[in-house]
Amino acid sequence: MTTTIKPPETQEKFSTLTERQTKRHEKLIETTYRNNIDSDYTEKIEELSKSFNYNNNRDHYWSESEQSLLYASPLYEVASPAQKLALNHLHWFTNYNYISNSETETVNFNQVTSSVFAAIGGYETLSRELSFETEQEYYHINAFRKIGLMAANALIGKKGLNTLLKWNSYKLTLGQDPLPTYKYYALRSLAKRMLSGRKQQYSPYLRELEQKNKFILKAPTAGMLGRSLEYSLPLQSFFTFNWGSGSPFMACQFYTIRMIANLYLKNMEHSIAKYCKKLENKGKFIPTPTAISRYHFLDESFHTTISQLLAKDMYKAFPKPTPYEKFVGNMAIYMMQRGTLGGLSGVLPHRYFADDYTIMELVYRLLQAPVFGMSSEDALDWMKRCFCQEHEGFYVASKNRQRLLGEMRRFFNDVDYLWTVNREMRVMAARGSIQTAIQSNTKTFEQFSRTVIAENS
Repeated sequence: MTTTIKPPETQEKFSTLTERQTKRHEKLIETTYRNNIDSDYTEKIEELSKSFNYNNNRDHYWSESEQSLLYASPLYEVASPAQKLALNHLHWFTNYNYISNSETETVNFNQVTSSVFAAIGGYETLSRELSFETEQEYYHINAFRKIGLMAANALIGKKGLNTLLKWNSYKLTLGQDPLPTYKYYALRSLAKRMLSGRKQQYSPYLRELEQKNKFILKAPTAGMLGRSLEYSLPLQSFFTFNWGSGSPFMACQFYTIRMIANLYLKNMEHSIAKYCKKLENKGKFIPTPTAISRYHFLDESFHTTISQLLAKDMYKAFPKPTPYEKFVGNMAIYMMQRGTLGGLSGVLPHRYFADDYTIMELVYRLLQAPVFGMSSEDALDWMKRCFCQEHEGFYVASKNRQRLLGEMRRFFNDVDYLWTVNREMRVMAARGSIQTAIQSNTKTFEQFSRTVIAENS
């Protein structure tokens, strides 16, 4: 069934889009929705994850060797073939654990914004596409977590994995209680006051949660947005309220954040998809995680199309953003630059946080696991060389980061409401030096090693 999509009559006079542009948007949404429904990539991901067995996949690379934990570091150069396979598999685990956390955020915000578009009227196909994408994300998340945790458990053991998960989730629970009701409504009132004067259709999804006393965020999230907002529950809730406020511009603006995640993912995943295709063309064995990465890449192409349309073009069909809406939208992108895009990793070629602190516990547990079998002292010594001293791995990561920076700049170049610092991605550009990464890692490694030594004493 084809749904006609048009801006509400009360808003047509504000639109900067021509009828031809509007028709093109309608066709693109309808085509994307139809193709996404007709594809079977999600079903293949589900089937593969259900039958996954680590032992059947452990003797094969899951991506090109460059996509390995500690790639081109001093330790990687002396690692045995079995150890290099372990590093390759843990690269997959680490990245897709992060992606699954980010897609959990997407599940929330897709529902917030899709219900806004549904309430506005005339955007039923778009709302259905976003709802379908949400369903797909559940399957993606389940597959990533199942396979990643099975691989990590096999490589670092149950005790090491439990310690790792506890270590890396500490920021989510340290001093963070569920958002009190009065704070929830205070933040919502602020957003509504600043958006007053608009004809709005407040997110029915958020309204329903309020009526059931089930607020959208009970704890900080750990994906790209949550980490960029420094695990702050009030900040995450504040942006949630704005994206679900009923302002169609704000609902569209969320997709600039989702587009950052789409581009980030593509920068890492595209090469795995190509690696999978190369194995297929040569008639070689395709590991299950490799195949899942490829199908996920294809699934996400539909999501990226929608993100790009909403973030770059379709917001122009609605009333021009107020100064407040511009401020909120720009702050979200600015904080993503500082967080998700705000650094350079020396041990993961596609991670860009301010430092490698969250990876240190994983590397430490791996080096003490049977595959490496190091003492605590030797593990810390090797980690210092890999995290705190210049090596080729930093340059591999820097090259990947520069490619992503170029893609970000091309995308944001003509988004007309952005501050220059966001349009040109100046924060990301300024924070990617190797020396800065080493200096930051040196500080955090000293803290990490003191903690380890205290635990062992």
